[in-house]
Amino acid sequence: MAHDETKQRYGCERLHAHLAGQGHHISQYMVRRIKVEYGIVCRRHKRFKVTTNSNHNKLIYPNLLDQKFDTSRPNEAWVSDITYIWTNEGWLYLADVKDVYTKELVGYAIDQRMTTDLVCRALNMAIKNKRPNKQLIVHSDRGGQYCSHAYHKIIKQHKFKGSMSRRSNCFDNAPIESFWGILKNELLYYQDYKTRFKAVNDIIKYIELKYNEERLVKHCFAATQDKSYAHSGIRIQKGLGYKTPRQMWFDFYRQAA
Repeated sequence: MAHDETKQRYGCERLHAHLAGQGHHISQYMVRRIKVEYGIVCRRHKRFKVTTNSNHNKLIYPNLLDQKFDTSRPNEAWVSDITYIWTNEGWLYLADVKDVYTKELVGYAIDQRMTTDLVCRALNMAIKNKRPNKQLIVHSDRGGQYCSHAYHKIIKQHKFKGSMSRRSNCFDNAPIESFWGILKNELLYYQDYKTRFKAVNDIIKYIELKYNEERLVKHCFAATQDKSYAHSGIRIQKGLGYKTPRQMWFDFYRQAA
């Protein structure tokens, strides 16, 4: 059953897209009607508390992103953050870097401690994977790790533009907060990890194989002409529908080619 295949997490619209992708001819209205008739509902989301220590005197970047998430191409803006995972052996900390346009997790790092090295490794992985041009906006909250000299050095070295959320404003980093909710509701809340090793393996598999490669995400952007690809006539249209993050990446550069 499609509802169970998607771990009971898709609403009517996304479930319809999932069925259509498998070749089933069924309307969104019929999907909604069947869910209502049989009492099929999505699993409830559990809440989690964001813990960011911004009480410091370190260098803070201005908020360049300013909740403008309607980017027009990959590597225009990345968002980053840290979350935590409990295991019977103790805490694990996960730092992620997400492309705002494709919604792909382009870099990540996992460790037992929430250190500056953790966020630097995640950012360096993203740079190695995607090789972005200068002027990329790299956004984060004001946590001490992101305000460190080592992290700022990477941004300066690659001539990126650093950007940071306002104090205690999770909406300024909404794309990565959204991913934390997805990760917890689709993976972590189903698990009771006895070892850190098992948690690390599951998280990496989820990011690489499930989220980036398989998960259908709705992509809607305002129509705009990207100057970087003006010669190719690419125009990003509003309402691109459901695609996986990797599909978004490949489709964009296939058009550019």
